[in-house]
Amino acid sequence: MALRLDFKHVPPSVQTDAKRMMKEAQAIRARLFEGRVRGGEFTGWTDWPQRFARSDELKRIKETAARLRANSDVVVVVGIGGSYLGAKALIEALGGYFEKHETEVVFAGHHLSGAYLEALADYLQDKRFSVIVISKSGTTTEPAIAFRSLRGMLEERHGRQGAAERIVAVTDPEKGALCALAAKEGYETYPVPEDIGGRFSVFTAVGMLPSAVAGLDVDALISGALEAMETLREKDDACLYAATRKAFYDAGKKIELFVTGEPAFTSVSEWWKQLFGESEGKDGKGLFVASAAFTTDLHSLGQYVQDGERHLFETMLTVDEEDNDMRVTPLQDGSDGLGYLEGRRLDDVNETALEATALAHLEGGVGVIGLRLRRRDANALGYLLYFFMLACGIGGVMLGVNPFDQPGVEAYKKNMFALLGKPGFEAARAALEKRLKR
Repeated sequence: MALRLDFKHVPPSVQTDAKRMMKEAQAIRARLFEGRVRGGEFTGWTDWPQRFARSDELKRIKETAARLRANSDVVVVVGIGGSYLGAKALIEALGGYFEKHETEVVFAGHHLSGAYLEALADYLQDKRFSVIVISKSGTTTEPAIAFRSLRGMLEERHGRQGAAERIVAVTDPEKGALCALAAKEGYETYPVPEDIGGRFSVFTAVGMLPSAVAGLDVDALISGALEAMETLREKDDACLYAATRKAFYDAGKKIELFVTGEPAFTSVSEWWKQLFGESEGKDGKGLFVASAAFTTDLHSLGQYVQDGERHLFETMLTVDEEDNDMRVTPLQDGSDGLGYLEGRRLDDVNETALEATALAHLEGGVGVIGLRLRRRDANALGYLLYFFMLACGIGGVMLGVNPFDQPGVEAYKKNMFALLGKPGFEAARAALEKRLKR
């Protein structure tokens, strides 16, 4: 198994309540696979690994990735939210810490920092670069601004036709501004499936094309997701994770802290936060999801987790097998007090530190759900991300919300459009200006 669950640091009362909810979770899982839930029109991700594996799209993705790598020193992935977080999570988790690849993958369009975009433009000045722009509509402000800038740079350098050969659009296949622009300019395109929302799209071209450009084993990623799809239809791990989270929530724990002991999983944490936060946080309900890196954050947030307000629990992700044998260096003198650790594998020390932390946190009133990943490889990451998506879908329905929409995201956009003077938002602008003058 690519993933094992560990509940030894979950309070017995929470475990009892979770077991009581299991029949409901199992019934919801069956309905999810059949699309018979609120938002069921966006549950295409449940069988997507199987559909994708049977199609020719993965082969074309690998061919496009090879072309982009051959033509580029840098490939810029433009997107926000689910349009970039999955790819970034996979690339950082699997791409190594310090390796220099022939083609570098960087990201833009995930914020509105002028300093960042200017620095990116400077960085690209003496480099061959291409762009993968990912947006279902093509009008989302952050990626649209970044793409406008990068497209302009490419057209100035190569002309419109030459720029078109260096741009790939992942977008709605039939409608929207980016779809129309791609058809007009002749960009190569990939579809964002109609029945899959952005935060559930990591195994589509949205996540697989940037991953392939980065040199990841996309076949193994899809294989891992397919294994999870087939296994978790029957095995109750995702149901039990969803039910345990709900039991913590019902017991008054309103914050879930996702914790890893591996720095490579930093962006997996960011992907996880979007998945659960945007899926469950609505209708006045839902856990507030946050993340921490241990042992680093034990020297900052650790004090609060141990002794602060008792309104949180943790999900702790660890890895059983790593491909390194780094050990604590032996020294002639024992001046640093580490003689008792000499020769021990650093990963074993890290594992012990995390176990000690979980014990301390449980004693301090913070329960810990343990997730143990078999290895940090593409197959296991594919399994893990599908597991989280299924658990999220089950948990959202258990909570009584539609896990597949995000109405709250539109609130800031409406105000931003009004304050920036977008046509059609004049009345909203007047109302906001009146409020600001109070």
